[in-house]
Amino acid sequence: MGPMVTAPLLAAASSDAERHGVFTLEGFPYWIVYVAAFGIVMVRAQATYWLGRGVARGMGGTRVAHVLASPRATQVIDRIHRWGPPAVTFSFFTVGVQTVVNLAAGYLRMPFGRYLVALTFGCLVWAAIWTTVGTAVVWGAVLLFLHHPAVLAALVVLALGLTAWLLHRRRTRTDAAQPTPEEV
Repeated sequence: MGPMVTAPLLAAASSDAERHGVFTLEGFPYWIVYVAAFGIVMVRAQATYWLGRGVARGMGGTRVAHVLASPRATQVIDRIHRWGPPAVTFSFFTVGVQTVVNLAAGYLRMPFGRYLVALTFGCLVWAAIWTTVGTAVVWGAVLLFLHHPAVLAALVVLALGLTAWLLHRRRTRTDAAQPTPEEV
């Protein structure tokens, strides 16, 4: 990007950040953004829970039923049996696990009252995390892109490489821990 393009973008980003603050969205105050995020995650998580209930009720041949039969989903289901509602709440501290946990909670027919209490606490936490830290990370990435796009690209490549390495390492350890057919 040349100086003719970046200068107006930098000025716009700086004036927006000064005018609206980090924890706002297009001038809306923080509490409105928080309530909207809470509502979105509450609807999404409950839809996933009820989808799990539907699968348990007789949609056994669906793609969702196959996902729930996967090894990762089976581990999550075992945790829900063991930990119940706290597993639902704490799933909102993670990325990517909450959908499987909510689906499994519905599939296992966790009583809705207990689920709703756990879900509410989880959604409150999720909305707080994403409307503070999440918003700050997005604004930081935008500003880093505007000032130093190569640095942002390098950080993304580094994060992807680290994730791939960790997944490979985990898969290698899992494969090494399983007995060979001769050992069985």
